Amino acid sequence: MRIHDKIEIATGFNPTKKTHQMDIATMCEKIKNNKITLPLYQRDLSWTLPKAVDLFDFQLFGKAPVSPISINEISNDTDNYVPQVSFLNRDLVPAYEIRGDHQSVVDGQQRLTTNFKAFINHDSFRNIVLDISKGAFKIVGGNIAKYHIPVGILFNKDENVLINYLKEKNTFTELFAVLIRVRTKIRSYNYTINIAENLTEDEQIEWFEVLNNAGSRVTALQMSFSKLKLHNLDIYTDYTNPFKEKAFEYGFEELFTPFTTNVSYPIAALNPAYEVIEKNSQHNTNYAPIPSDTKEAILTRLDVDTLKSIIELTLKSLEAALEFINNHELQDYISRMDYILYLTGFFAYQKNEQLDSEKLDKLIEWIETVDFTNQSNSSRRESFSNLLKLHDLESEYVIN
Repeated sequence: MRIHDKIEIATGFNPTKKTHQMDIATMCEKIKNNKITLPLYQRDLSWTLPKAVDLFDFQLFGKAPVSPISINEISNDTDNYVPQVSFLNRDLVPAYEIRGDHQSVVDGQQRLTTNFKAFINHDSFRNIVLDISKGAFKIVGGNIAKYHIPVGILFNKDENVLINYLKEKNTFTELFAVLIRVRTKIRSYNYTINIAENLTEDEQIEWFEVLNNAGSRVTALQMSFSKLKLHNLDIYTDYTNPFKEKAFEYGFEELFTPFTTNVSYPIAALNPAYEVIEKNSQHNTNYAPIPSDTKEAILTRLDVDTLKSIIELTLKSLEAALEFINNHELQDYISRMDYILYLTGFFAYQKNEQLDSEKLDKLIEWIETVDFTNQSNSSRRESFSNLLKLHDLESEYVIN
């Protein structure tokens, strides 16, 4: 019986022998100095403030260790180099800085970023505090009481920040001893680090998906767009985050669930603007603004300036759609993201043309009567095609 060579090779290699531990303070220093970075394909941040609070609570009070971090070490001579970006800002890290045993995070971005934000006293964490009186981390609004210690002060890279804060609050004598023990525990808290060496991008993705098979996955859509960072366009900071922020500003946060829709909804919304700019407003039914019709393969082959124009038109159209909903007090009808995606597509086709009052009434009627429940994809496409039939007359809603 023939025994394949790769079995012999596999039995001679045990990746668990490379597992080691690293404390939070060391990891944060490495992140600050771009010695620990993220592969370009990694998605953006997803953790909410309550999730960050949960991690801080578990690290201080938990009776079991936090789950391991998975890291790909990049050596000098690797042929499998994947471009790297920094934490938080997602700045490209020059290739010449990726040398020696540089560490690239395959799984663990959210946990590492949470600790790093406290380490640098990031403004987004200004309302996360340790409540000394209740023995728990929490999110506070308004003024911070004396018994509330902000995590960005408590776990700051510079101990003097905590000392000065306590002196300003006249609580140094009372609280410093206990808080320095808390600070020391967290800074010396060890994460188990699972190490692989010089993985290809495909091998890294496979590893990530095995680790996250019950949660969010790195999708082909996210990977396709993340590589545009090499061409001075970051799909997250330049588009998907502004898209979400606009929707959140008008009170539609709850429509972005599950997490994967944070990317698929904005990308689907690009379809109409693509047709307007690249197809002279000729609509194909398979370019409806629905997640099943995302065209990442087509969009990522465009030159960056064209894609930026499509993004700009989409964001302006989204603003017009949200203003339309707000001005006509239609919020109660917007129970699904479909309404916003379709209206965004509608206004993309409108460009600077106007609709008269009759067409406005019909658009309002469409919102009040359309039903997306249990619709097939073909029905959804037909609904969008029918909506576009309203776009060729005049309206007071103009995209500036």
